[in-house]
Amino acid sequence: MIKINAQYIEMIYLGARDLARYKLRSGLTMLGMVFGVAAVISMLAIGEGSRRQALAQIEKLGIKNISIASRKPPEETKVSSGQQQQSMVNEYGITFTDVELIKKVVPNIKSVICGRDCGQDVSYGRRTMTTRVLATEAGYAEVMNFYPAEGRFLMPLDLEKGSNVAVIGQTVKRELFPLEDPLGKWIKVGDELFEVVGIMEPRGEGGASFNAADLDRDVYVPLTAALNAFGTLTIKRQGGTMEAKRLELDEVIIQAKDSKYVPEMAKVVHGIFEKNHEKQDYVENVPLDLLLQKEREERVWNIVMGSIAGVSLLVGGIGIMNIMLASVTERTREIGIRRALGATRRNIIQQFLVETIVLATTGGVTGIVLGTIGAKIVAQYAGYSTVVTFSSVVLSFGISAAVGIIFGIYPAWQAAYMDPIEALRHE
Repeated sequence: MIKINAQYIEMIYLGARDLARYKLRSGLTMLGMVFGVAAVISMLAIGEGSRRQALAQIEKLGIKNISIASRKPPEETKVSSGQQQQSMVNEYGITFTDVELIKKVVPNIKSVICGRDCGQDVSYGRRTMTTRVLATEAGYAEVMNFYPAEGRFLMPLDLEKGSNVAVIGQTVKRELFPLEDPLGKWIKVGDELFEVVGIMEPRGEGGASFNAADLDRDVYVPLTAALNAFGTLTIKRQGGTMEAKRLELDEVIIQAKDSKYVPEMAKVVHGIFEKNHEKQDYVENVPLDLLLQKEREERVWNIVMGSIAGVSLLVGGIGIMNIMLASVTERTREIGIRRALGATRRNIIQQFLVETIVLATTGGVTGIVLGTIGAKIVAQYAGYSTVVTFSSVVLSFGISAAVGIIFGIYPAWQAAYMDPIEALRHE
């Protein structure tokens, strides 16, 4: 066993020495392999980074959730010049009747959470900020996987009593209470006072609930208290126009008992709203569908990039085979001498295969290094998230070694089956 290992070590040494003798030629031969492996590494790094980013985004939205949001119907977005001085109440969006119907008809529901954007400014003392005041229910935190860092979230008792309590985001805390502890303080929401009972954990952008762009700027209050204080009628005056809208709910979030029930539930929910909302005053959002669409896009990306990498590896393999065939011709007399001294055809095949594998794996290792560097450059300057995994490195190295073996077989076989007498006569 020791003898065999020593023999292979000597072959590797001789192969590396022969390749180092012609550095430029060996380097140019490896270029196809280098670029092919680098492309594989970069492709897998970008794909994995994108996948993890998408999963993190979907986790924020809730993979078991179905969200329905109210929107202004298209036919009500345009107002003619003759109507600009008129006051008109637009009624649209999700209603409490829709919610009751969902609870009765949709199967496999774990929870249903309602929400409404109150459209009020928030102030404390002399500090005022424009933010989203989200009137919602106690189960919102669990459904959205978004919990308080300090204090507590809304409780069922708050909804029953219509208590004027509020939970604020991190940005609200920073802007309204730069030097104070917000807990127990009273903030002004519109013309109503609400006691701060909790501060949410940092979340930033990424929530789809209530069309939120930055959840750290949100303020959460009980839905019952908000309806008592602000009602469902909102009036906006601007210049000589006045717009009034009556909107019961901005969004309803339906959580399934398990993600496997989501597709079926989404169809039922779609049917309910399609039947009862002819004005198309709603928008459906199914995070699971977004995840599946993302996976389909990634498969297309992987096929395209894999094809490019495959062509590069093919070119690299052909280059290796060409250089090894040239090496066989140059070393014809050496092969004859080795056969005369007792080397078997198997020994000759092993020697040339080792050389091609050394050439291919050296190019593969170089490609891995360049691909890793390229992935980091893409992450830094292009803004893409990239992750180089151990499995991608092993796969790339294995591919480079396999290419060396596949494209080295023919040159090795040609060298091994060369006539020893003719080889010795070769000049």
